[in-house]
Amino acid sequence: MTIAYACVLFMGLLPYVAAGMAKKGFEGYDNAMPRQWLAKQTGFRVRDNAAQANLFESLPLFFSAVIIAQIANAPQDRIDWFAMGFVLARIACLVCYIANWPTTRSIVWLFGMIFAVSLLFQI
Repeated sequence: MTIAYACVLFMGLLPYVAAGMAKKGFEGYDNAMPRQWLAKQTGFRVRDNAAQANLFESLPLFFSAVIIAQIANAPQDRIDWFAMGFVLARIACLVCYIANWPTTRSIVWLFGMIFAVSLLFQI
């Protein structure tokens, strides 16, 4: 397994970490109606749930970019570096969501997108 493929696996699981953090403590958590329960929450739970959605939204571009770069036989070291950069940016974005740093989060999000799009220019 390449480093980029390990990054794909990691990114596929990271949104579930954010979801778990949103439900942390389970105060009145209703597993029969989890979306309605989350819609009533405030503070870190709302931010963690937003982070989960944002992480899921970023996956198609990242996954596609890694696959396309691999199929095009782009240099593996470049694919790995850009994939790791994307993962680090998305982890930093999650931290920014939790810490409620919206401006920093937007800047970090932009770096993540630059890494993902850069993968497509390696072909």
